[in-house]
Amino acid sequence: MIDKFRGTGVAVITPFNEDKSVDFDSLTKVLEHIISNKMEYIVSLGTTGESATMDQKDKEAVLEHTVKVVNGRVPIIAGFGGNDTQQVIDSIKAYHFEGIDGILSVSPYYNKPSQEGIYQHYMAIDTIAPRPIMLYNVPSRTSSNISAETTLRLARDAKNIFAIKEASGDLAQCMEIVKNKPKDFLVISGDDILTLPMLSFGMDGLVSVIGNAYPYETSELVRQGLAGNFSEASKYHYKLLDMMNLIFEEGNPAGIKYVAHSLGLCKNELRLPMIPATEKLSKRIKEGTKQI
Repeated sequence: MIDKFRGTGVAVITPFNEDKSVDFDSLTKVLEHIISNKMEYIVSLGTTGESATMDQKDKEAVLEHTVKVVNGRVPIIAGFGGNDTQQVIDSIKAYHFEGIDGILSVSPYYNKPSQEGIYQHYMAIDTIAPRPIMLYNVPSRTSSNISAETTLRLARDAKNIFAIKEASGDLAQCMEIVKNKPKDFLVISGDDILTLPMLSFGMDGLVSVIGNAYPYETSELVRQGLAGNFSEASKYHYKLLDMMNLIFEEGNPAGIKYVAHSLGLCKNELRLPMIPATEKLSKRIKEGTKQI
């Protein structure tokens, strides 16, 4: 099972219309762009997909459309996370999960739980999860880090937790997890820009933001890195490097949505409190697209 998630997944943007409704035609276009350019799997309803601004009806509609368009061509991971453990459990129990291969579950945010609280949160979800779970550690957003010790404890104790998307930016922490993890547990990069060094010490792939726009280059970077061809992987890394920095300069997904818009994939629309990239950044991004 885990082999299908070794490689590159894309944290898919959710395109919107001018009235802020979901633009399903553009979502189709984005998904086809990703799949046709050799990405290994899709991640729907993550941070990049602006799931925090969607109600349950929107989320289910996006998932249903994604499953229909993908049509089994690549695996799909769906975001089900939050800072209210019971609410997360209830939302998972209420969904049918047809066509969904895994669950991405972000560590509880705002509450700032202890490591024991994080452990118990995930173990509670693990007991009811109908699909394998990928943990998501992103302290810059949650104000709470999943320590290496807690990750390893969950990797050993939980029956459904098979991976972690590590976006702490802490390479030493990632190394500790890679060194001590069970054989069948994946450690996935959650930072486009750090993926090359992460692959060098044994991490298993990437859940990418920039892959929405440049899926072939991003997935080839990872494939070459996983094969140990780091000189070749470096070519793709440095080709994308400037754009990797630009797309996060004013927050995610403002940057990547403008790139996608520049490539004709979707409208440049976000839901408040997220706003589009400024004119200054947009000009720099547009220039950057000419170099890739």
